[in-house]
Amino acid sequence: MSTAVPSTTHPDRPDAASWGAEPYTASWGADPDAASWGADPHVASWGADPYADALRSGRGPLFLRRSDGWLLPLEVERWCARADAADLSALRRCAGSVLDIGCGPGRLVAALAAQGRRTLGIDVSAAAVARTTALGGTALHRSVFNSLPEEGTWDTALLLDGNIGIGGDPRALLARTAELVAPHGLLIVETTPADVDEQVQVRVEAGDHPRPGVPRTPGDLFPWARVGAPALLRYAAATGWIPAEQWTAADPAGRSPAAERCFVSLSRLPFRAAAGDSCSPPEGAPRHRPHLTYR
Repeated sequence: MSTAVPSTTHPDRPDAASWGAEPYTASWGADPDAASWGADPHVASWGADPYADALRSGRGPLFLRRSDGWLLPLEVERWCARADAADLSALRRCAGSVLDIGCGPGRLVAALAAQGRRTLGIDVSAAAVARTTALGGTALHRSVFNSLPEEGTWDTALLLDGNIGIGGDPRALLARTAELVAPHGLLIVETTPADVDEQVQVRVEAGDHPRPGVPRTPGDLFPWARVGAPALLRYAAATGWIPAEQWTAADPAGRSPAAERCFVSLSRLPFRAAAGDSCSPPEGAPRHRPHLTYR
């Protein structure tokens, strides 16, 4: 499965101090290089009612249904709760400014913001962006494959909660993320515990039962992927990412269908964290930047 990645490089445009400072980013229509929502095959379904309704209520059940009928439970309650110990194990490893790709209802953006970190979330669901901003985070209603603020300068990017599956093509997503982070940048990815590498068509589906006589309209199919750590490392090697660390974290209170959550951090350049500080970027890399406002 392949997802087209539109060009996002604009060498003729100066870096902006804020999102609003660049007139071409004021709206989708103002940027001729930005793909429309309809051009990104998974956007429409993530913005569909079952997903938006689940985020607004803070609970499921909600699933991704594969075309063969297999169901993947989506952990809406965990996503809508505060960052847990497993989340924090990833956030402690973040360096400098952070871009949360597929931020969902915003628990990670909010947790990082509470630490004083300069953080931006992006999501294709308007309901997710609304919930993130309600928590005090900063988020944009945008696909990772559209033009984004300050491309090539983010110190850390996050692909947690299965978001390595975005677009159904992990290699294309890793290549795109490499364009977003700084040359010394770090990428933290959550993988499935199992050794899998699948690229499939799925749709978002609510698990409740419709009222009698009310038909359920199936959502649109869109491409998705699931990868374990071995598959991720193969894709990483092909896109210029270098393994930095792997770890697992137990899921508190047994809320996850899996007994543990698995993470991999990747770097653009090999570096070691300072002793006792796994969040340290390489020498000379920016640590923190002033808070900026995005519109």
